[in-house]
Amino acid sequence: MRPNIKILLIEDDQGTREALLILLKASGFTMKGCASGGEALEVLSGERFDIVISDLLLPDMNGIDILTQVKIDAPRTEVILVTGHASAETAVQAMKKGAYDYITKPLNIDELRIIIDKAVEKGELLSENVYLKKQLRDKYEFDNIIGTSQPMQQLFSRMKRIIKTDSTVLILGESGTGKELVAKAIHFNGSRKEKPFVAVNCSAIPENLLESELFGHVKGAFTGAVREKIGKFEAANLGTIFLDEIGTLPMHLQTKLLRVLQEQELERVGSNRQIKLDVRVISATNVNLEEEVKRGNFREDLFYRLNVIPVLIPPLRERIEDILPLTKHFLQKNCRAMQRPIMHLEKDALEALEAYPWNGNVRELENIIERIVALTEGDVITLRDLPANVAKSYLDGASISVTPSGIDMVQTINEIEKRMIGEALQLAGGVKARAAVMLSINRTTLVEKMRRLGMQL
Repeated sequence: MRPNIKILLIEDDQGTREALLILLKASGFTMKGCASGGEALEVLSGERFDIVISDLLLPDMNGIDILTQVKIDAPRTEVILVTGHASAETAVQAMKKGAYDYITKPLNIDELRIIIDKAVEKGELLSENVYLKKQLRDKYEFDNIIGTSQPMQQLFSRMKRIIKTDSTVLILGESGTGKELVAKAIHFNGSRKEKPFVAVNCSAIPENLLESELFGHVKGAFTGAVREKIGKFEAANLGTIFLDEIGTLPMHLQTKLLRVLQEQELERVGSNRQIKLDVRVISATNVNLEEEVKRGNFREDLFYRLNVIPVLIPPLRERIEDILPLTKHFLQKNCRAMQRPIMHLEKDALEALEAYPWNGNVRELENIIERIVALTEGDVITLRDLPANVAKSYLDGASISVTPSGIDMVQTINEIEKRMIGEALQLAGGVKARAAVMLSINRTTLVEKMRRLGMQL
């Protein structure tokens, strides 16, 4: 049932028109009927419809004329033509003009419902991709991928060469480094940028559903397959499909994927009909696929098919100079979202961020900055505003010694006291009396120190 789908039915035979309107309304569609092409065009000039079903032969014009006008005025509206006098020539003409399908009378209502459902599904996929392209095109310009370090400059240089090709790309990098961001930048800056970008996380889909999700299925292919389904590869046709976590793909699907890559065609689950494709494949993994090949977990021939152009995204700990610009970017983004003044980092807070290993990479940094913006009251971020593990990593690694240029002993001691008090309070669940016992001082002394150090009481 699709109650929000609007269909315009153009049929000059009153009995047929009224019967179809009743049957399709019963299926949950919003229906409107017209008896002539002229009437239909007048209605279409003032209303938007998801689908137009038109008889090929009308009293004042033919369905091809309707089709042509609809595709000019509303390109995303799908048109289904109906005729009692089928011919191969007319069918070819209709499909060339952009008809979704071409069916003959007498109509089978169940068949018509299936065709409508497929047309709706196609329209939803197209609408989703149009929306995403509008939202993402600017976002995924190379200039918006933040990184001034040498490793990132090398990555940008490689990406600029890749977008001039249509080759298969394998993106390598740890979790959180931004593999999908790079894939989208390659797509939206390449020759296929006006076509769909479809992302699939292979590890997030149950194995028993993954084949259907990738390649589609026909009605009755398995229990629950009540209608045909377009897979992600078909949805990405003429564009790019991004296969994330490709290393988790089961062996039997590796074999099918290899054939799709070799032949540029696929079979839906439960069908033996070949569907031609023109899809660029970008895949990504955070595991060493060569090692997986050696262990027998990944097909060697598939690895070479995917690894035509490898792209390695360096982890954040190997490009420390990018931490400051990334942090500033995330601060601005989250401060705007939370409608508060832009926050700034104290020197020791930045040094702590730069000293932290960032096992979760850019994603971990982004999440921490969002948390800091949400929880910190002032506009200046100090060491004590950072998560305990980040601050502790910095303070544990910091060496305290007097240099020829001198040392600010009071500030250094204050920072040590802040760290110890903060850790004790965290372990004590915020209970000052308990924290004071841990530090072997009186509660009143603890409160006095917190007040002197500017800590929140």
